[in-house]
Amino acid sequence: MLIYFNLLHAHINLIGWVSLAITGVIYHIFPVAGESKLAKIHFWLMMIGVPLLAFSMILFGLGQFGIGGPISGIGGIVIFIGAILFMINIMKNVKEKVITL
Repeated sequence: MLIYFNLLHAHINLIGWVSLAITGVIYHIFPVAGESKLAKIHFWLMMIGVPLLAFSMILFGLGQFGIGGPISGIGGIVIFIGAILFMINIMKNVKEKVITL
């Protein structure tokens, strides 16, 4: 059962931290994309999906596969839809920009 808690830790780090940090940087560099309606929907889908996925993995770690499975599926689908909307937002609103450091 310990492996499920390791998976939880990895998913929270990668989905909840790394991916959202990257999207935040992109939205900061390209404010038109960050201020769009798609960005707001993407944000809220991630804020709903990541906790659902994390909670389901806690349930998996506790051996509650019957309830954890559907919650995991819902969380994963919500995150996937958010990622698709992020890609659409980027393709629609991000233009070439020279970054000077």
